[in-house]
Amino acid sequence: MKESFDEAVQELKRVDHLFWVSLKYTRTVDVIKNVIERLINCIGFGLEALLKYAKEKKLVVSIPTNAGLRCDLLKKTFPDNLELIEYINFYSRLRKLSRAEYTRREEFRRHVTMIATIDKGEVVEVSIDSLKEDYEKTRNFIAFVKRIINEEKEEH
Repeated sequence: MKESFDEAVQELKRVDHLFWVSLKYTRTVDVIKNVIERLINCIGFGLEALLKYAKEKKLVVSIPTNAGLRCDLLKKTFPDNLELIEYINFYSRLRKLSRAEYTRREEFRRHVTMIATIDKGEVVEVSIDSLKEDYEKTRNFIAFVKRIINEEKEEH
């Protein structure tokens, strides 16, 4: 559980660098794609830490390797935790964005944008500003995971 959480924190540091340094100087859709990939990895490690926590608490028997199954299992294990469900939906959306067909607009400029088509033609524009919101949401998710995991330590 702790290893997965530490991996999530390390991945967040990588996102931090990509966002504040790489994207600032290159402003390409490739960097945006890399940030999205790192956000997905970070949240994935956070979800894995939560599953390991649930396993320690004997709430789940085994942890699936498939990301979709992991999300479903977490939704079943913590059905009353609306914040977690919101983060899982955010994670699923990022995964769809990562796999979607996309085009580029205004590369090498402040308003560089990745335009992706997901879910039955829904067009999503990922700009530096929307990416910052995703980054902040991921930071909040890591803080959320830390709160849940640390609750266990306080009980002992």
